[in-house]
Amino acid sequence: MRDYHINIFYSEEDEGYIADIPDLTYCSAFGKTPVEALQEVEKAKELWLEAARAEGKPVPQAKYRPVIYETVSA
Repeated sequence: MRDYHINIFYSEEDEGYIADIPDLTYCSAFGKTPVEALQEVEKAKELWLEAARAEGKPVPQAKYRPVIYETVSA
């Protein structure tokens, strides 16, 4: 299985970086640096997946792919 795509962006309002995983609803994390945000969202991803499995909910396949990757590989 392909791993989930992660977006990382700077938030002026939060004065730090936000990382999110579009395929996993509400799975996001904050960090003062991009690396810290990435490390935190990796932890959040594992907890998200663990909770979904424990509750018997389906785990979505990794399918989100930003448009820029589609145009580059064309």
